[in-house]
Amino acid sequence: MVHVVTSHDRDYFGGLLAHMHRDRRRIFVDQLKWDLPGLEGEEEYDQFDTDQAIYLIAADHEGRHQASVRLLPSTEPHLLSTVFPHLCERGVPRGEDTWELTRMCVSPEAHDSKTVRQMIRVATVEFALLWGVRRYTAVSYMGLMSQVLAVGWDCEPLGMPAPDANGKMVGALRINITPETLSLVRTRAGLRAPILRWETRHAA
Repeated sequence: MVHVVTSHDRDYFGGLLAHMHRDRRRIFVDQLKWDLPGLEGEEEYDQFDTDQAIYLIAADHEGRHQASVRLLPSTEPHLLSTVFPHLCERGVPRGEDTWELTRMCVSPEAHDSKTVRQMIRVATVEFALLWGVRRYTAVSYMGLMSQVLAVGWDCEPLGMPAPDANGKMVGALRINITPETLSLVRTRAGLRAPILRWETRHAA
């Protein structure tokens, strides 16, 4: 199952979120060597980990983080609009039905990295169809963009790639979401039943 974590239940999921942020640091900073400002301690946060952010988190039976992604409404400041607007030739896509997909992370300790990565992909589509999201935007390094395209998403580039602050080429994508998208990713993952677990709980 994949948990939907909003600002209303972050206290309840505090331990799982902390594990997610630690894994984000291990992946993005320690392994990929991202030069991120303002890092402190063992966890990775940025200016977009706000109350508007929604996290989809796959956890194992013991409640440990396996994989996750952060979703941000395009009507609020987000990575593409704030840091990479130059990647969009016709302006940054915005609207109530457009969200940004960022910080997709698979734990180095995941029991089956391929399976949990597929679960997160399915969860993003289930969330979109439930939440009225018709498209996602994403910023991706060119080396990872081919993996995104290989999934079979209905997607299109938003402009020409450009180097980031470290000289690595990045590009922006728009991913269109339809009921057919859900059928595609579920089939690829070998899943039939919904995997999102949508709870609103509050710490006692």
